[in-house]
Amino acid sequence: MAPPALPATVPALLLLCLLVALAAPAARSSRHRSGGGGCNSPAALWAFGDSYADTGNLGDLGRELTHAWYDPYGDTFPGRPTGRFSDGRVLTDFIASAMGVPTPVAYKHRRWAPPGLLARGMNFAVGGAGVLDTGNFQRNIGDQIDLFQAQHPPSNRTGGGCDATGVAVVVVSGNDYSYAADKDNSTSAAIAYIPTVVRRLREQLRRLRDEAGMRRVVVTNLHPMGCTPLFTRPLNYTGCDPLANAGAAQHNAALESVIAGLNDDADPANDNRTFLLLDLNSAFAAFVDAPAAEAGVGKRRFEEPRRPCCETFAAGGYCGQQDDDGKRMYTLCDDPGKHFYWDDVHPTQAAWAAVAETFRPKIRGFLLSSST
Repeated sequence: MAPPALPATVPALLLLCLLVALAAPAARSSRHRSGGGGCNSPAALWAFGDSYADTGNLGDLGRELTHAWYDPYGDTFPGRPTGRFSDGRVLTDFIASAMGVPTPVAYKHRRWAPPGLLARGMNFAVGGAGVLDTGNFQRNIGDQIDLFQAQHPPSNRTGGGCDATGVAVVVVSGNDYSYAADKDNSTSAAIAYIPTVVRRLREQLRRLRDEAGMRRVVVTNLHPMGCTPLFTRPLNYTGCDPLANAGAAQHNAALESVIAGLNDDADPANDNRTFLLLDLNSAFAAFVDAPAAEAGVGKRRFEEPRRPCCETFAAGGYCGQQDDDGKRMYTLCDDPGKHFYWDDVHPTQAAWAAVAETFRPKIRGFLLSSST
């Protein structure tokens, strides 16, 4: 006897089940490669800030104005100057590595970047920038966010419940305060500027969330500015300037309050942990501030925590400076890996790598906490 005929819908259901079964391994493989659900693995990194984050946006205006485009910058990586303010990689490179994404293309170089890489983010940070105008004629953070919004209007950001925008990192390293201190020749004047800077920074962070659509924003606090060679040189690199460090601490306390407030006032329908405060201050202090370094058992030691690898001959000089005959007006250490600072204010690649080990788990945990 011939088997009874199957209903017409049965073959279609069998075919559907077969297609689902074939697709499931690929979907699982895709999830495995991305480290979890699509919302948990950001597709792009957008960087805003200053020289601690800049990977080549500051134009080449000559050695005196744009040191990072001249030797000995880039000597460790990639072996030539690339506009990074270090002997090698900088903060943006290490944050991207912690996220598992490529270093975002510098905005200045976007025309020459492959489209696939542009889709993974962009770096708008530029050396000398501040939250406000700093007198360096560079795009401040508000202007950098304007550039992002011009390229990514809200209508182009759809994610079906996931964050299609990616993650922003905002790096503020003190140019606003340096500008105020230089203008009034007073560290105290810079400290008095803190409420203005933090208030404007709050406005820009809110813009990133409410206007630009960022669901994950990493914000750095201020490093111990009094421990940079700029301040430690008068002390023969034996200690840090307490007033400058107190100013950084005051900025950080105000910023911490701002971040907590922004997270608290988020739309309850969305994740209320949009912002992560990345504590660079503690990470730096563990290496460059003597008491902290003594207490940091098991941490890497830098033989020269406060003396720069690239040291100028004069207080008003700069790393890479030459006289009219092309003769060096600076000394260069044999091994940048033994120094925390590369020049008067910027860390070496080795220093950034050491600092990154302290924040890598926090960034990963922050990103994995996003809702699907």
